[in-house]
Amino acid sequence: MRPEILFPLFAPLSSLKGVGPSLIKTLDRLQLSCVFDIVCHLPVGIAHFPLKKSLKDCRPGDAVALVVKILDYSIPPKIQKKPFKITCTVGQDLLDLTFFKVYPKSIESRLPRGQQRLICGTLEQFLGKWQLTHPERIAPAEVASFWKEKSPLYPLTAGLFQNQAQRFTQVALSRLRELPEWIPEAHRHEAWPSWKTAFEKVHNPQVEGDLQPHHPARERLAFDELFADQLALSLVRNAHTRGKIIQSNGTLKTKILEAFGHPLTPGQTKALAEIEADMASNHRMVRLLQGDVGSGKTIVALLAIAHAIEAGYQAAFLVPTEILANQHAHNLTKLAEKAGIKVALLIGRQKQKQALYDDLRHGKVQLIVGTHALLQEGVQFANLGLVIIDEQHRFGVEQRISLTSKGQDVDVLIMTATPIPRSLQLTAYGDLAVSRILDKPQGRQPVQTRVLGLNRLQEVCEGLQRLLENGEKIYWVCPLVEESEVMDLAAAKERYDHLRSLFGAEKVSLVHGRQKVEEKEMAMTAFKEGPCQILVATTVIEVGIDVKDATVMIIEHAERFGLAQLHQLRGRVGRGDQSSHCLLLYGYPITDIGRRRLQIMKETNDGFRIAEEDLRLRGGGDVLGTKQSGLPSYRLANPLTCAPLLEKAYIAAQDLLKDDPFLRSPQGQAARLLLSLFRQEKGIALLTSG
Repeated sequence: MRPEILFPLFAPLSSLKGVGPSLIKTLDRLQLSCVFDIVCHLPVGIAHFPLKKSLKDCRPGDAVALVVKILDYSIPPKIQKKPFKITCTVGQDLLDLTFFKVYPKSIESRLPRGQQRLICGTLEQFLGKWQLTHPERIAPAEVASFWKEKSPLYPLTAGLFQNQAQRFTQVALSRLRELPEWIPEAHRHEAWPSWKTAFEKVHNPQVEGDLQPHHPARERLAFDELFADQLALSLVRNAHTRGKIIQSNGTLKTKILEAFGHPLTPGQTKALAEIEADMASNHRMVRLLQGDVGSGKTIVALLAIAHAIEAGYQAAFLVPTEILANQHAHNLTKLAEKAGIKVALLIGRQKQKQALYDDLRHGKVQLIVGTHALLQEGVQFANLGLVIIDEQHRFGVEQRISLTSKGQDVDVLIMTATPIPRSLQLTAYGDLAVSRILDKPQGRQPVQTRVLGLNRLQEVCEGLQRLLENGEKIYWVCPLVEESEVMDLAAAKERYDHLRSLFGAEKVSLVHGRQKVEEKEMAMTAFKEGPCQILVATTVIEVGIDVKDATVMIIEHAERFGLAQLHQLRGRVGRGDQSSHCLLLYGYPITDIGRRRLQIMKETNDGFRIAEEDLRLRGGGDVLGTKQSGLPSYRLANPLTCAPLLEKAYIAAQDLLKDDPFLRSPQGQAARLLLSLFRQEKGIALLTSG
């Protein structure tokens, strides 16, 4: 079966009737951009609206579906803040429909006088009269003849209504076709339906159990997504197993270590030895370097780079943000130039790139540090031998392939600063060789952590004055950029203004994700080198910010952050030889899980223990927790609850890849459709063409 059968699923949302430019922007906030995204947007609840022919047996608070006849309107004057009312009949009973803040013409077009409509909503009684406020659904009366009392409830965003989500989903489901089975029979559960039937079942839940991960239809689809991921990762690993032999006598490495001025820790030494052994073998290296915050992964990566450069190869260092790229380029250059290594920086907004492209192509630049700009077609190398990828979870398989394809049999070293439990390593990275740095550089002191309620905020601010007089630098992290009417949380701009009023404008800077790059850099420079001593920020500083003089981290509404994110933020301090402190401020009320999180942060600085506790605590998910850095984002599977399913998917992928050639077998052709469904088609094309 050819991949063209999937084209209707990859069609843009504009191909669905009723989806215009404005709604496309709304759906984009839910990361929905094509028809298949809609199909993968699973319901989270069930709406139950029994169809009633009269109101005689109804009670206030009942959710009902009614066929009403519209009699008349009561339109309030514009100067009065009264509701728009519509008088209707349900059989022999009277009912008022009430609407607040609506355009009368839009209501009149949907509920014209003298016509019948089917409406859904919750009944109320007001001054002895039945009323229904803002019906959840309005449909033609004919729908009553085939009315389904139970309907799925989908996650929404501002500007998207439940009836729209339900309608779009039904249209998207109509584009599904039954496909050949791609799951090997030995790994397919007998209770699992086919993939098309599974989607139809999950979008038509009847009882609460239908919404649970262990339901056969949901479990089948979760397996499909995990299976696709494991196939893609395994194909990337197996595509070019033959590698080049990279050896050196260590001259450049010795010069860098002399400039570094500190001996490597045992963990760093062991990791570097494993990396060099991989590079010296005739098998292509694909290794994960995993270490806690501040464990010294970057110096290990630089020594591996020196090993490759001394052997006559170039190296590329891929990072997710411009701030981190600038920082890495600055820090690496200070050490690399001592060994005579030419380092260059490439970011998206950089001007006059052609000269840099020419230097790379002719081998004049030995190490290039950059963002996604490194993936551009114009970036070519004379002899690329090693690629370093920092914060791998920010990059997809396709991007990794795009960069490594710029050389022949390129070795790959992936770094992550987020400790990942062994049970999650397979989820995030597949069958990769793993090096772990468990110790920290000498002289580093553990960060002292305290937990306080926000009712002691004034006391905290008074204590800052003493710290500022001692010349200390302080991070103050807030969960929102601006004050919100919906969520009563600290806003970075509000806290910034407050602290400026207390300590003066030059002492306080602000950085957040909505700023332009130039504004962020100015704020960071003022904090790192200038008079600024307090940096108010959102979680934009979570990764890669390195200010060794910073000794205090204050996190406001810490109970709203996940454990891994709290650990990353705390890792921004304690990077020098000074004692450092982290203050976790929590609001009220605080959940038991939130309280336990903060207690764990107080008890330990061990990122690996924190990651294991995070997995244990969150289980099926905590609605108050923010997304955890380092965990992959799935649409149909929850990586925190499906470890057995993940292992099954990994084994199934390995079994399927035993077929030679994989993509020509019937099962392989079906699996190719699966990979295409989850947007891996370009990556597979690159792999098979190689």
